[in-house]
Amino acid sequence: MIKTGVLITNLGTPDAPTPKAIRRYLREFLSDQRVVDAPRWLWFFVLKIILLIRPRKVASAYQSVWTEQGSPLLAISRQQQQALQQALGEQTPVALGMRYGNPSIASALDELVAQGVEQVIVLPLYPQYSATTTASTFDAIAAWTAKQRQLPQLKFIRDYHQHPAWLEALANAVREHWQQQGRADRLLMSFHGIPQRYCDLGDPYYQQCVAGAELLATQLGLQPEQWSLSFQSRVGREPWLQPYTDDTLKAWGREGLESVDVICPGFSADCLETLEEISEENAEYFTEAGGQTLRYIPALNSRNDHIQALKAVIESI
Repeated sequence: MIKTGVLITNLGTPDAPTPKAIRRYLREFLSDQRVVDAPRWLWFFVLKIILLIRPRKVASAYQSVWTEQGSPLLAISRQQQQALQQALGEQTPVALGMRYGNPSIASALDELVAQGVEQVIVLPLYPQYSATTTASTFDAIAAWTAKQRQLPQLKFIRDYHQHPAWLEALANAVREHWQQQGRADRLLMSFHGIPQRYCDLGDPYYQQCVAGAELLATQLGLQPEQWSLSFQSRVGREPWLQPYTDDTLKAWGREGLESVDVICPGFSADCLETLEEISEENAEYFTEAGGQTLRYIPALNSRNDHIQALKAVIESI
C-alpha cells in the first residue's frame, strides 16, 4: 500500500518582528513574479526603494501582534498541523511549509520523503484559488521536484471555497460570535485583494470570493442588505479588486451604521492582515467616520470543525 503524506502550506511570515527579518521576508515575497508581474528591470529598482522604507514602517505592526510562540500565522499553522495530524492518524504524516520564509516548502517535502512517503497530497490553505497564492505554491513545489531524482506521486488541491464542511465551519464561527456578543447591524466579509488586472487576465479569484460569500450568506439566512463583501490590503497605484474594505467601512460610518461584524473568509489563520489591519486599523477608520463598534470574528484557525473540514477536503480527492 502506498504511504501517503499531506503537505499543508500558507504564505509565510518573517522570522522576527524586526526590520532586518521583515526585509529578508519581503525580498523573497516581492521577488515572486506571480505576486508582482512588473518587468524585472523596472521592479528591481522599485523593490530596492521598498526594502529601504517599508520594513521599518511595518515592524511596529508586527510587534503589536507577535506572540511568545512567534508570529500568529506560524503559531496557528503549527497548531493546525498538529490537529490535522491527530485527525488523519499517525499513518499519514502531515508537514507544514511556507511559500516564503520558514519552514520552507522544500524542507517540508524533504521531511515527508524522509518518512518514506510515496504520495503527497498538497493542500494550500487558501480556500480561493489565485495565481498569486495557490499557483505560486505549486511553482515552489515544481522547483523542489527539479532537484529530485525520484519523485513521490503528487496530488494538488486547487481550492475549496464551495466545500460544504468548510462553509459550515465558517457559518458556525459567525453564529457562535452572534450568540456570545450579539449581532451587529451588518456583516462584512473582507477578502485579501489582488490587482484588478490579474482577474482581467483570467485569475478566477474574484469569482470564487463572490461565490463563497454568497453561499455563506445563504447558509446564515442573510438578506442582501444585511451583508457585503470587500477587499483589503491594497498597495500601489493601480486599481485592485473593489469595493475596498477601508472605503466601505468609512462610508458605513458616515451613513450612521453603529456596529459591524467582520469576518475574513480567505484567511485560514489569523495573521497581520486580520489582527492588525482589520481589528485595529480598519476599526479606527470605522469609528473615526462615525461608527461605534467593529468586531472582528476570528479566522477558523485550529477549531475542530475547521480541522474536520480540511480532513474532508483531503479525503475528497
